[in-house]
Amino acid sequence: MGRRTQADRDAITIEIGYAFLSGCFAAALVFGAVYGPALVFEVSPAADAVLTVAAGVLAGTVFLLRITHVLWRFARRPENDGR
Repeated sequence: MGRRTQADRDAITIEIGYAFLSGCFAAALVFGAVYGPALVFEVSPAADAVLTVAAGVLAGTVFLLRITHVLWRFARRPENDGR
């Protein structure tokens, strides 16, 4: 594998930033979709705790899956094979 050019390093940096921000956005949407009804409707404290935990776990999972998907897709492009 040869040395990476500045353009290659810049492309990787941009892709990491995109993966992080799109992962944050997707996680926030999932958290809001799961926990949102608890904000609109009156729910018991037990149901509120369950929704908070479920929303957090699902949001974290979506965040990690989004980052993984974006970065794997970037790494598999032909122009990123290191030649």
